[in-house]
Amino acid sequence: MGWRYNSTQEDVARLIEDAVGALPTEVEWTLDRTRKNWLLVPTRILREAHGLDSPAFANVVHSVNTQDHEFCFRALSDLDLILQHLQQVPIPKE
Repeated sequence: MGWRYNSTQEDVARLIEDAVGALPTEVEWTLDRTRKNWLLVPTRILREAHGLDSPAFANVVHSVNTQDHEFCFRALSDLDLILQHLQQVPIPKE
């Protein structure tokens, strides 16, 4: 899941990280803020690809999608939970 803010506010990033970290998710998640678009991604994907900038990133995503359906189902279930929770979190205005 990715999105872009007009300005990257550290307090907003911490709010999102804390909100996701407080949930009983099936897989571990990381909020990557190294690019213009923030990306919430399963930590496993980042670890196996050695980061977003790695040429292997797309191959790792494809491999997990085609070879580990159970992981994908758990991550998808998490995304539903995460989205529902983030809709309830008050995000401060600039």
